[in-house]
Amino acid sequence: MKAKDIPGKGVPPMAELPQAEEVDIKSIVRQYLDGQYELICVLGPTASGKTGYAVRLARQIRKMAEDSEIPAGTEGEIISADSRQVYRGMDIGTGKDLEEYGEVRHHLIDIADAGAKYNIYEYQRDFEKAWNEIRGRKNIPILCGGSGLYIEAATMGYSLPDVPADPQLRAELERKDTAELVRMLESMKKLHNTTDTDSRKRLIRAIEIAMYEAEHPVSRTAVLPKSTYFIGTLVSREERNARIDRRLDARLAEGMVDEVRGLLARGLKAEDLIYYGLEYKFVTLYITGVLSHEEMRKLLAIAIHQFAKRQMTWFRGMERRGVRIHWTAV
Repeated sequence: MKAKDIPGKGVPPMAELPQAEEVDIKSIVRQYLDGQYELICVLGPTASGKTGYAVRLARQIRKMAEDSEIPAGTEGEIISADSRQVYRGMDIGTGKDLEEYGEVRHHLIDIADAGAKYNIYEYQRDFEKAWNEIRGRKNIPILCGGSGLYIEAATMGYSLPDVPADPQLRAELERKDTAELVRMLESMKKLHNTTDTDSRKRLIRAIEIAMYEAEHPVSRTAVLPKSTYFIGTLVSREERNARIDRRLDARLAEGMVDEVRGLLARGLKAEDLIYYGLEYKFVTLYITGVLSHEEMRKLLAIAIHQFAKRQMTWFRGMERRGVRIHWTAV
């Protein structure tokens, strides 16, 4: 196991928790229907209750329509902003919990095969299609997830390049240390922020894109920014970590190890599952004999705690860049 695979390396400092506020859902829905917003977004770190909140929001929209407070038939539809729930067959480890949605229509879950490398360009394209279809039905789109990059791609109007993956180049770049990779990227483009360098995976992808664009014409998305009302689901760090631990034990009991074994038996390579990170990375390391079960459970819990911190750091960074997030206790 390499040093860069061990939780604790490169973890950002703990972000200060925001203040909770009351969120008036009925007022937000009316503002959306009046044209003040084009999208409602429910975001938050892992285990903060965002999916449950988004489902309750969608059901409240339906009830408002039934009570004639808004046009009859209006519904809320959820668009996932989870970078791993797009994959079919990766259910327990990604925590899809599809039964939680019940009758609420949802989008961008189970749209790619496990083993594929679904990318941010594809997500922005697929988000735009789902958003337009929901609006075309006169329903209200609710973006819900914890992937800050996906959320920003959906709401900020990023122009993204359609660049294919280059496995050989990625393997070569993986052999370099992070400082060398940063110098490579700096030699190819001006770094305006730290988004490209906050993880090795994003850093290698940024180099891959820069090298491809230097030699090939590249098509880009043309997505306009959305006027969005952002709701953040807020729990204390202690409660969040306790939920993470309980959820991890529940997923292990539900058969998460067997799910990963099944994916390997279907022909997925261990390195492909490790690429997806967190549950799939550490369970694969256990199955392949790199870690004991006890080590896997301990290191995975630490990694998920740290992942939640990074998510909060990203969201607080959005706020520093001018995004207003209405945090509410759940």
